[in-house]
Amino acid sequence: MAAKQQVKDWVYVFVCDPGSDESFLGLYNEGDGLNLIPTFRSKEDANDCFLSLPREKGKKYELQAIHIEELQEAAVENDFLVTMVDSEGKIIKK
Repeated sequence: MAAKQQVKDWVYVFVCDPGSDESFLGLYNEGDGLNLIPTFRSKEDANDCFLSLPREKGKKYELQAIHIEELQEAAVENDFLVTMVDSEGKIIKK
């Protein structure tokens, strides 16, 4: 049971310009007026959605796994909301 809980606590996010100047891929939702960090339950969902996500030209993007609590802390510090997104880019959980 503990192994299932550990896997459940990890999500996938895209990191912009990995390395010393890295940041999470964040998006602005005009309808809600919110800054969002799209997260994915699986690597496959993230890869399927990647081409439909808005990205800045010239930036490198890398998919990384991160513990959900660490991501939540970083999001709150920077006024972002972590959102779970499916393979088609639809928000499934805020």
